[in-house]
Amino acid sequence: MSVADPLDVEAALQARNDPALDSNDNSPDEGLIEDFTVIDKKAVEQLTEGLISHYLPDLQRSKLSLKELTQNQEVLLETLQQEISKFKECNSVLDINVLFSEAKYYHNKLVNIRKEMLLLHEKTSKLKRRALKLQQKRQKEELEREQQREKELEREKQLTAKPAKRT
Repeated sequence: MSVADPLDVEAALQARNDPALDSNDNSPDEGLIEDFTVIDKKAVEQLTEGLISHYLPDLQRSKLSLKELTQNQEVLLETLQQEISKFKECNSVLDINVLFSEAKYYHNKLVNIRKEMLLLHEKTSKLKRRALKLQQKRQKEELEREQQREKELEREKQLTAKPAKRT
């Protein structure tokens, strides 16, 4: 058996399948198996090698491109994960900022309450001092009134008629 040229095989197949060239009205599938048995194994091997040699470099380049693309996607995914974690950290920083803002608000509130308490303490101290002064003034006035009454009583005693002493 000889090696058949692929173009010759193709031309033979077309000639057999052409209805104009077909003298009897057999179906197009008849004799198809017989057509393939005409081609020898060596021709099949050569055609296979030719087909493989034609498409293999492209397939290998595609495989390398896909491998590189997969690696790039993995790097991209890792980078995205890092960015996501950064955003999560930013969100936690924002939460911390909110907490600090609340802490500042409540600290200011405490400072204001303390100022108010100091003011109230000063006012109560002044009121206590004033109350003490008023109490001391009343006591002094009462004492003076009491002394005045005693003086008046003493004076009345002195003014009352005294029997003369017999000598």
